[in-house]
Amino acid sequence: MMAFSACIGFGLFLQSGKVIYICGPGLAIVAFFLAASVMWSIVACLGEMTALFPVQGPLFEFPGRFIDEAVGYATGWCSWFAWVVILAAEILAVAQLWKFRFDPEYLAEVGYPDKELGWSTEGYSPAVWVFLFLVLIGLINLLPVRQYGQLEYIFGVLKIFFISGLIIFNVVLSAMQKVHKGNHFWTWNKPYGFSSESLVVHPSHDADSGVVLRGEVGQFLALWTGVAAGLFSFVGFETIAITAPENKDLENHETIKLASKKLTLRITVLYLLATFAGGLNVPYNDPNLINIQINAVRAGQNSIYVLAAVRNHLRVWPSLFNGFFIFSATTSGINALYNSSRLLHALASIPEAWPLWMQNTRRRLERTTSRGVPLGTVTFSWCFGLIAFLAIKPFPSIVLGRITNNAVVSELITYTVICLSYIQFYHRIKAAAEDPTLENRSAFNRDDKQYPYRTHGQLFRAYYGLLFCILLILFNNWRAFVHPFSTHDFLASYIGIVAFFALVAAYHVKSDGWNPLKWRRNASMQIHRPPPKVVCPGRRRGHLEYPNPKAPIWDEENLKALINFVWCWLK
Repeated sequence: MMAFSACIGFGLFLQSGKVIYICGPGLAIVAFFLAASVMWSIVACLGEMTALFPVQGPLFEFPGRFIDEAVGYATGWCSWFAWVVILAAEILAVAQLWKFRFDPEYLAEVGYPDKELGWSTEGYSPAVWVFLFLVLIGLINLLPVRQYGQLEYIFGVLKIFFISGLIIFNVVLSAMQKVHKGNHFWTWNKPYGFSSESLVVHPSHDADSGVVLRGEVGQFLALWTGVAAGLFSFVGFETIAITAPENKDLENHETIKLASKKLTLRITVLYLLATFAGGLNVPYNDPNLINIQINAVRAGQNSIYVLAAVRNHLRVWPSLFNGFFIFSATTSGINALYNSSRLLHALASIPEAWPLWMQNTRRRLERTTSRGVPLGTVTFSWCFGLIAFLAIKPFPSIVLGRITNNAVVSELITYTVICLSYIQFYHRIKAAAEDPTLENRSAFNRDDKQYPYRTHGQLFRAYYGLLFCILLILFNNWRAFVHPFSTHDFLASYIGIVAFFALVAAYHVKSDGWNPLKWRRNASMQIHRPPPKVVCPGRRRGHLEYPNPKAPIWDEENLKALINFVWCWLK
C-alpha cells in the first residue's frame, strides 16, 4: 500500500490528460499499457531478488553484487537524487494546484452554469504552500516507523476508493451524456478519433504551430511520447523493495511476493480504466489539455477528470476533485521523502560509497532513533525539497515539467541496472541450484516449493524491461533535437546519463587509479549473505488450495479457504 500511495501522486490525475492530448483517447490506453508492461517486468525482477535476499538498499545492493560495485554505488546515488527531485516535484505540483481557476471564456463555451469557477487561493504566493507542505511532509516522516506505515496504509486505501469512484463517476457521465446523447464514444469518432490527428513537436500559443507530424509517423512518435510522459505516473513501485528490511517476517507472510503482484495488478487496472473512462467525456483537443502540453503541469483545471465534470455542467465536483489532487500529491511527497531517506540510510552503512572527507557525516547519517527513524537522513533529504521554492519563478509549470523529466530519466537508469542485475542473478542462482557441493542448493531452485517468489518467463521479462528502458533513456525527449533546439529541455532529460557514468568512473578512479585500462570489475556474486529466505512448503499465501478437494465448495473448510484467498488479495 505504501508503494501504491507512492505511485499515485499528481501523475495519474494530471498526466493522463496530457497523454490523451498527445496520443488521442484510444492510443493513450495503449501508451499506459506499454508503460505498465515495463513496470510489470521490473517489479517482478526486483521482487524476486528481494524476496530471496531482503537486504537493505536493494536498488544498489544487487547491482553492486551482480554487476559491479561502482555501478551499484552510482545507482544508489542516482536513485536517491531522483527521489528528492520527486519530493520537490510533488510539492511544486501542490503549489500549482492551489491556483485553481477556469478561464471565463472556456466556461461560456462549454455552457457551464456559472460565470466563474475557481478558488480564492490563486492570489497567494506559491512560497506559502511550499513552506507549509514541506513542514507537514517532514513532520509525518518523523513519526515512529509503525505509526508511519499505518498512516500510509490509510492513504493508500483512500486513493484506491477515490480512483474507483472516479472511474464510476466518468462511466455514469458517459451513460447520461447531456451534450452528445446516444453516442457514448463521441470522443473516439470524427472529428476526433481513436488517435490524435497530428503531433505538434514544439507546441505554443502562437499562430504558427511549428513542426507538425501527421500520418503513421506522427502516430508512432505520439505513442512513444505518451509512454515516456505516462511512465512518470508509475514511478514508486520500487518502494516494495525499499521497505523490505522493515517488513513483517517474510517467511510466514510472503510480503514481497504478494505486494509485487498486487501492486502490478492494481496499478495497471486502475490506470487503464481511469484513462479509458476519462477519455469518454473530454475530447483530446480540449483547450485546457492543450495548455498542459504547452505549460507542462498547472492546476486542476488541466485534469481530464475535472474537465469532464465542468463539460457536464456539474458544480462542487471540480473543486472536490482538485482538493483530492492536493491530498494525493502531498501523500506521494511524504512517500518520496521516506524512500529517499531510507536509500540514503542504506548508503550511509557502506563506507566505500562515500569520499574520505565525508566519513564523519556518513556516521551521523547512519544513526536511528529508538523508534527506528533515521533522523539524519530524513532531515538531509528533506533539505533538498527546498528546490520546490522554484515555484516562485515566472513559469513554475515549465520548471515542474523539466524536474519530472529529470527524475524519470534517473529512475529509468535505476530500472535498467535492476534488469541487468536480475539477468546476472538468474544465471548465478541457476548454477548454485545445480551445484552438488552446496548443502542448501534447493533454496536457489526456482522450481522448488520453498522458493519464495518466482514468475513465469521472468528472464524474458528482464530482457524486455532492459531493452525498453534503454530506448526510453535515449529517446525520452527526442523533441529537444527538433529545430529549434531546446538546451534546457535537453539538459533536463539527458544530464542524468552523464552524471551516472561520471559517478561510475569516479568510483573506479578511487579504487583502481586514473588509468581506465587498469579498471576492473568488482562483483562478488554473493548469494549466501544474508542466507536465502525459504517459505513453508505447505499452504502458500495467495494460492487457492481446497483442504477437501473432493467435497463441494460450500464445505465449511473449503469455504473458509476461499474466503481467506479472496481476503488475501483484497486487503
